[in-house]
Amino acid sequence: MTTMNTGSQGGTMRAAVYRRFGGPDVVRIEQVPKPSPGTGEVLVKVHATTVSAADYRSRTKDVPKGVKLLSSLTLGFVRPRLRILGMDIAGVVEAVGPGVSAFRPGDEVMAMLGGRFGGHAEYVTVSQDSAITRKPANLSFEDAATVVFGGITARAFLDQATLTASASVLVNGASGAVGSAAVQLAHLAGAHVTAVTSGGNAGLVRSLGADRVIDYTTADFTREADRYDIVVDCVGNVEFGRLEPLIKPGGALLSVIADLAGVVQARSRSRRTGKRITAGNVPFTSEQLAQVARLAGAGLFQPVVDRTFDLSDIADAHRYVDTGRKRGNVVIRVATAPVQRTFVESRSSHTTRRPPA
Repeated sequence: MTTMNTGSQGGTMRAAVYRRFGGPDVVRIEQVPKPSPGTGEVLVKVHATTVSAADYRSRTKDVPKGVKLLSSLTLGFVRPRLRILGMDIAGVVEAVGPGVSAFRPGDEVMAMLGGRFGGHAEYVTVSQDSAITRKPANLSFEDAATVVFGGITARAFLDQATLTASASVLVNGASGAVGSAAVQLAHLAGAHVTAVTSGGNAGLVRSLGADRVIDYTTADFTREADRYDIVVDCVGNVEFGRLEPLIKPGGALLSVIADLAGVVQARSRSRRTGKRITAGNVPFTSEQLAQVARLAGAGLFQPVVDRTFDLSDIADAHRYVDTGRKRGNVVIRVATAPVQRTFVESRSSHTTRRPPA
């Protein structure tokens, strides 16, 4: 993917900028140069985005064991290299660069920016060849933004396995952005879905299609007798030796969050066990995003919104995500004129823990 073009179009924009790693208060609203689209790029006026677990990890550098050095190449070693977070957007194409044929000004779009970030701003440039697709007309920008990060990640990981109507699927961390999407996509494929989450989220994941719920606060799902064709781990809190026995012969483990050992040893573990082990980042495409968008537009894939904040209150959104208790997605409404926010989280009401994807 291309890097964010920061060439000015003769003006500035508001953006949530962080100039050092740390807690939510390192994120400040600043005026920065408005980008202009380069060759093959579109300039999108952002209407909505989300604060995800990936933003938390990038802001704090609280990354899985062993990957801190490698992640620093992207995030920066001492100070942030990419100062505007935000992996997903929904908005309107304002301008197009030379060579763009897939989109034109006025198109309503949704896009996954991935590791290039930049979504927590009023404008961002996106390559027309990246994971960008048209927004269904019946989806609000806020709902569309929630579909992107979790939807495309879950779709990309599930595409690494054989997901059939006869499959049994376990999703660990089923109430997060990726987990809630994985539950829905597996259910829509006809699979039998077991969701691992807290008891308080049982109703949510059942409404999304989970056939069975395991409350991790009262039961250890790795000690149960059931075996699964696919295990989707969105938390990364269980070692491979405890997860592998849960998988049927020829089945798959999809580790959305994995430490360095998990990523490096995925192939050798696959050969040794005869099971498909996928760990760490997987490639995603515009067609995968379009698939999820079509399902959402048809009312088959449910946007899961926990809370909504204005861009000006984005530090509060980070603070809430830091609690590790978000259900689905925390939405950022990006607007030039301030609007009343839906919720402001107390700075002291929760302890901090690492959020699931």
